[in-house]
Amino acid sequence: LRNRVGFTSSAMMDLLPPEEKVIDTVLTAAYAMLERWQEVYDLWDESRAKALLTTFGVRELGDRIFGTLSEGEKKRVQIARSIMSDPEILLLDEPAAGLDLGGREDILRRISQFAAEPTAPATVIVTHHIEEIPAGTTHVLLLQNGQALRQGTIAENLTSETLTELYGIPISLEINRGRYFAQAL
Repeated sequence: LRNRVGFTSSAMMDLLPPEEKVIDTVLTAAYAMLERWQEVYDLWDESRAKALLTTFGVRELGDRIFGTLSEGEKKRVQIARSIMSDPEILLLDEPAAGLDLGGREDILRRISQFAAEPTAPATVIVTHHIEEIPAGTTHVLLLQNGQALRQGTIAENLTSETLTELYGIPISLEINRGRYFAQAL
């Protein structure tokens, strides 16, 4: 199951060895390992790891030590790592949490571009912030007290009315170039 599901979260980030090189942090996911041990990686593994680091804008960090990276760099490396095993589903738990505006927009753009590729896995993003829903998202699940409040297509289920019901305060929802933005009234 570990190879079929790619997963990122702050808890997973805490498990990654801070002394490992970035390239090894990504490579070890090919064998569902947290750090290098006795695995033998071939050229294809190394090429894939470098390509994924490039996709998420951190290729030049391959020889750096993971623990020395910024929060945004670590998140991008962790996403590349989660895709290394070519999963069928990708679960991203708050991938933009703690990032500044520039970092958030960069990572969301890269996630959106990656998810739009024909070979990309089904991608599920957990977020508490409407503005962190990447362009191209097709479906939503709105949870209230651990229960499904709304689920289905984003167009039908992410509205001012459903957000007002979800949060219990009047919410205005705007859509700009495929991105969603909410504001309390």
